[in-house]
This record gives sequence, structure tokens and C-alpha cells, in this order.
Amino acid sequence: MANQTRVDINHYKTLGIAEGASQAQVKQAYRQLAKQFHPDSQNQGATNEKIAAVNAAYEVLGDAKVRRQYDVERQLLAKTKRRERTSRTVDSQNQYRQRKKSSTADSTTIEQWLRRVFNPTDRLIGKVIKPLKAEVRSLSADPFDDELMEAFQTYIETCREHLQKAQTTFKSMPNPAGVAGGAANMYYCLNQLEDGIEEIERFTYTYDENYLHTGQELFRISAGLRKDAKAEIKAVL
Repeated sequence: MANQTRVDINHYKTLGIAEGASQAQVKQAYRQLAKQFHPDSQNQGATNEKIAAVNAAYEVLGDAKVRRQYDVERQLLAKTKRRERTSRTVDSQNQYRQRKKSSTADSTTIEQWLRRVFNPTDRLIGKVIKPLKAEVRSLSADPFDDELMEAFQTYIETCREHLQKAQTTFKSMPNPAGVAGGAANMYYCLNQLEDGIEEIERFTYTYDENYLHTGQELFRISAGLRKDAKAEIKAVL
């Protein structure tokens, strides 16, 4: 049972149900998946690993007492992650203070940094933020439609790819001291986007709209930080 109650394993995702599902819904989902992935079924996707994961999930979620304990531990884990997120923001502020002190005007010019770092990073961020509203609107037609959800998940994966490129580009060259404020806002923007993508992805396998709303709010904050970064850079030029 110790391995089955590990909170880093999302049993709700395994059964394809929301975290607020009733015990009856848990049982129904388990029966459908057990039939689908049973080794004797004709389903080509049936494997011992899949049926073992389904059984492990049901052992936890099918027992109301064990499920309550599992939910409590997951909530504690979520709180820990939020504290780590806050700590990361504080650390990033300290890092930028250090970078501002160590950066010198002759190590790199503002023009070079804008061309090689800021502008391409900004374009990649735009590719993540701008499609969100349309993608959510499209999915809202029927979140339980497999094709619509698959298209939305493809968008999330594309966002991750753009974000990774943006983060790599942003780290490729130290910013000049004169644009430290704008660089800091862009750095925070990237952090918020990373957290926002994570929250939205959780919605795709829990169908809990709280995750979607949190992700949208983090994207909104990112857009504001991006706007502030541009304004600070413009003021320097």
C-alpha cells in the first residue's frame, strides 16, 4: 500500500476522473478501464503496466478512508510547491540584484542584447500567450470531446516548446546594467508562464476548472509583466 499512496502519482489522472468525483464515479471509471486494459481483452493498448496502474489507483480511490488521506497528502504537497514557487521568486530577485551589480556597460551593448535576447524572447512569449483565449474558447464547446481535448493538449505542448526556447534564449547573454529592470520583468514573466502552463495542463486530465482559471490568471500576469518589460526598455532607449 505504501507505493500505491505515493502522492506524486496522480491516481485521478490514471482513472480519468476529476478530483471531486463521487465514489460511484470512481467505481464506474475503474470498471470501464479494467475491462479495457484486461490482458484477455482484444485491445492492443492493454498491457500489464496499465492494468497494474489502474488497480493501484482503485485501491486508493476506491476506499473512502484511504482516499481522504491521499487527498490530504496531495494538498500538503501542493502547498509545499506554492511555497517553493514563492521562494523561487525571491531567489530570482536576489539573482537579478547580483547580476545588476556585476554587469558592465562594455560587456555587451543594449543594442546587441535587444537583438539577440530580448526581441526573440518576446516573440516566443507572444506565441504562448496570444492563442490562449481562442484555444480555450474552442475547447469550451465540449471539453469532453476527444478531438477538441487532443487539439488543446497539442497547444499546451507547443507552449512548452516555445517557453523552453524562450528561457534558453533569455539566458544566452547577460543583460546590460541599463536594462536590468526590463530584464527582471521578462524573467518573472517567463516564470509565471511556466507555472501557468503547468496549471492548465492539470485541467486537461482532471477537468477541474479551478486549474484552468488559475492558469489563465498566471497568463494574464505574464502579459502584464511583458508589457512592463517593454515599457522599461523603451524608456531606456
